[in-house]
Amino acid sequence: MNPFDAVAVGRRVLNAEAEALALLSASLDESFVRAVETLFDAKGRVVCTGVGKSGHVARKIAATLASTGSPAMFVHAAEASHGDLGMIGQGDVVLALSKSGEARELSDTLAYAKRFSIPIIAVTAVADSQLGRAGDVLLRLPDAPEATSEVSAPTTSTTLQMALGDALAVALLERRGFTASDFRVFHPGGKLGAMLRTVGDLMHGQGELPLTREDASMSEALLVMSEKRFGAVGVVAPDGALSGLITDGDLRRHMDGLMGHLAGEVMTRAPLTITPGALAAEALKLMNERRITVLFVVDQGRPVGILHVHDLLRAGVI
Repeated sequence: MNPFDAVAVGRRVLNAEAEALALLSASLDESFVRAVETLFDAKGRVVCTGVGKSGHVARKIAATLASTGSPAMFVHAAEASHGDLGMIGQGDVVLALSKSGEARELSDTLAYAKRFSIPIIAVTAVADSQLGRAGDVLLRLPDAPEATSEVSAPTTSTTLQMALGDALAVALLERRGFTASDFRVFHPGGKLGAMLRTVGDLMHGQGELPLTREDASMSEALLVMSEKRFGAVGVVAPDGALSGLITDGDLRRHMDGLMGHLAGEVMTRAPLTITPGALAAEALKLMNERRITVLFVVDQGRPVGILHVHDLLRAGVI
């Protein structure tokens, strides 16, 4: 029988990294605050740099920062020495990653940043290292072993770097007051982009609205419901405000003598509505919670559109 137990190894690795993350969380102090404020005050970009696995993490951190409203870019430390230092300018902040802090490829970048008074945020496990000493702000990684038992391959250390980058990005996002609407600007594509589209982007407008008056006969209301094919009809008051909604459920509840009623007598008053500026994700949440398939869109109480669950499906929100 093969003594190798993949599940046991996987759990050992995950537990080791979870313990290291707990240490990192407990170690956050005023230096983290200074790092966030340094990034917040930057007039230029956040330049993330590193080599090897730290370089891959730095590239990911730059992408995360950029997607959350903080201009950022990745510069490979080795390429920086061959001309890419010109990408780094005054007003920028350098976020440099190296577990040992002694990656020789970082030397030119650190010297360049010092020469032009560009702040350096150092992410390293060794405070008394080239990178640790150069940092204007030092974010020290805890002394946690890598998850490998025989070789010291970057595992735990890169997980810590990645998580610290996420912590910086989220703290900076909240420091900026970055909203979901802001986030939408940077994520127009894919499932996330669909979720961040607004109701106004997806709704059917005025020409397609199934509307009738409170004093309309039910035969008139049913005709509108049939023509517009939303399975519902909105009922408007004399001042144009949406006062009620008639759905299939309302028709069943008033089946006896239905055609002898007026729309205002059959409708459900004060129906659930949404505004054009609300996110599609919010509309989906409301529909799921209330188990409904259609929402009227109102602006200052007046109907300006209608949204069906099929619209969310076509847009890729669901």
